[in-house]
Amino acid sequence: MTGCRPNGRVASVSFERNKQCLKDLFAGPFRGHGIVVSPPWPPNPAGDFLCSESPAQDWGPWIEARYEAMAAHAMAVDDDSVPHVGLNTNTGIFAAAFGCRLHVYEGMDTNASALPAVETAEEADGLPDPDPLSAPSLARFFEIAALARSRLGPDAPIGVPDIQSPFDIAALVWKKENLLLALYERPDAVKRLVEKCHRLLSGFVRTFIKEFGNVNLCHCPTAWAPPELGVWLSEDEAGSVSTEMFEEFCLPSLVALSREFGGLFMHCCAAADHQYGSFLKIPHLRGLNRVFQSPGPMPAIRAFSGKTVLIQAWLDEKEIGRFLDMALPNTRYLFNPGPLPVEEAKRLVERFKNAVGRS
Repeated sequence: MTGCRPNGRVASVSFERNKQCLKDLFAGPFRGHGIVVSPPWPPNPAGDFLCSESPAQDWGPWIEARYEAMAAHAMAVDDDSVPHVGLNTNTGIFAAAFGCRLHVYEGMDTNASALPAVETAEEADGLPDPDPLSAPSLARFFEIAALARSRLGPDAPIGVPDIQSPFDIAALVWKKENLLLALYERPDAVKRLVEKCHRLLSGFVRTFIKEFGNVNLCHCPTAWAPPELGVWLSEDEAGSVSTEMFEEFCLPSLVALSREFGGLFMHCCAAADHQYGSFLKIPHLRGLNRVFQSPGPMPAIRAFSGKTVLIQAWLDEKEIGRFLDMALPNTRYLFNPGPLPVEEAKRLVERFKNAVGRS
């Protein structure tokens, strides 16, 4: 072991400070914009654990290396990071629980993806509700998460897999072009499948929290928040449907998840500016991570300032400055740049804190 785990007194105090800082940013008094810089990630020589039959132990060294890299980087950089065990997966983990096959792109540097399991409303209706603990893809994730807990102990927050929204999971399970037609022709069947996906996701999150206690529910981008503030998920199909259809097929399960878990954090990289009014109907929408298309960030800044933290990732210092220039008086940002080496990250964090008036 490298000795970089946050178990020393100084590190412990620092990360408790960061936890409070992020908790306040998402649901408390505003003390300034936040910044979490991703470290250079260690390689994963064992590959995608969802698509491998190798023993779980093969991922032990990578799990430790990833956690310790995050802890060491955060201690050196002095940003707002809270180290956690990142166990993000390809997007198909919940779709695979319904029987979707995960397709691996040989020779390509890209994640596996789920192939649809059904093409018709009748086939969708025939799908049984998967069990969060015994569905093979989820059982595999729990096995890897248990390995992480055994190797790193109870103080390390365990992260979730990739979490798609109930509608987005349904759009992986049901051949998408057929699903989109079914929105008009078989809407009740679509809603039944979305509800199955909602039950699976809800059951998984409840089981995950019960099994591991100290957890980080964020899957995208690299951030942390107290689990009592809500679940995180991706809602990328919002760009494929009208506002009316979003509110009929997608919004009910998002509202229900937010009410069940005390809030919702959402990633959306779709062309979905037309959904901002509907997003704001989600109670306790704590944070929104957008990948903007035309017309850029300003519509989101106007819509969500004073209501939701805008989480901006995969950007450089110049882009951070641009967002700060566009901020309204009640805007709250959490920036997630990187991955950056320690010295470069330290300079960025120091300049950022000076720019926003944080000591």
